[in-house]
Amino acid sequence: MADLSALFAIEMIIAAFAGGAFGAAVGALPAFIFTGFMVIAGESANLASEAVAEAGGVSASELGAVGITGSIAFGPVFSPAISFAGGAAAAAYAAKRGYMDTGFDFHEAKNIAFAQGTKPDVLAVGGLFGVLGYWFTELSVAFAMPYDPIAMGVVLSAVAHRLVFGYSIVGGAKRGLLNMKPFESEERRVLGETAVDGGGTADGGEATDGGVAQGRFLVEPWLPHQYKWVNVATLGVVVGILAAYIAYETGSPFLAFGISAASLVFLNCGVEKIPVTHHMSLPASTAALALAPVGGDIASVSMVTALAVGAVFGAVSGLFGELFQRIFYAHADTHIDPPAAAIVFGTLLIAVLAIVGVFPQSSWVTTLGI
Repeated sequence: MADLSALFAIEMIIAAFAGGAFGAAVGALPAFIFTGFMVIAGESANLASEAVAEAGGVSASELGAVGITGSIAFGPVFSPAISFAGGAAAAAYAAKRGYMDTGFDFHEAKNIAFAQGTKPDVLAVGGLFGVLGYWFTELSVAFAMPYDPIAMGVVLSAVAHRLVFGYSIVGGAKRGLLNMKPFESEERRVLGETAVDGGGTADGGEATDGGVAQGRFLVEPWLPHQYKWVNVATLGVVVGILAAYIAYETGSPFLAFGISAASLVFLNCGVEKIPVTHHMSLPASTAALALAPVGGDIASVSMVTALAVGAVFGAVSGLFGELFQRIFYAHADTHIDPPAAAIVFGTLLIAVLAIVGVFPQSSWVTTLGI
């Protein structure tokens, strides 16, 4: 029987509320960037402890290896299901209330880089969704679901905030769910037009065409510089190889993810065309380590094999993220995270391949739920 006691741990609920409120205050994207830096710090501390232990002939556990990754980066302070998801929900709420007027190119509720500041009601929304994200995560853990529970928490939280605040789940896709050509031709919606299937308004912007007031783009790709299939696949191969190499050399499935997440500080600062890659690096590094025999070392596996597997998982996860954004992001009004969905898919695929015997193991991804 699943152990649901963690759901009712009052100290964790309080901490998750604060984590979600913090995500709202600083903005979802800045909060996630902090996650990346904390993962780098945590994995570096773990690697240092292991090195010292090996040199001194003692176990790393005896040194009290710092649990920054698990307790801070993936805990109630910076867990993406808590702080990032809380920040995204706060943006959806603030936009609905008319608090946001930033001149953002898409719907204001998609502006996850915007810090909401100190409005008590906005922070409360972030806090409540932080708790919800914590519960989503712990439910996946309790039932040993075969995917990244934090990433699933991010996805489910976004679906929840759309339902709670009256936004459409998918949005109006008059020209087809997967069609990005209206964006390329800069087609815009008529001001005041609403989504075909209900939920949030589709207006915004001040451009005009022939005297007709024009609003937002008809289609809003998650990343205007990163949505073409071939480009995404190519990037996925490159990132997958690098992530697999980092995992092979360090034994850490999370360090490459931390580097990818931290690199988004440049995107948040407005540097153009910075790629988003954490949904490629985490599945790739995890898949590479899943090649190691149970109880064995990854060094027993050819590095070329590990790099090849990393390339495949980087590309596949990147392409799934693009598919997800075309269906659930590009036509809707709030942020639902394509990388989180891609990580769920990539880690689920690793678990399935381990179950059927293609991989000797599934690294940190549980297979008990299959």
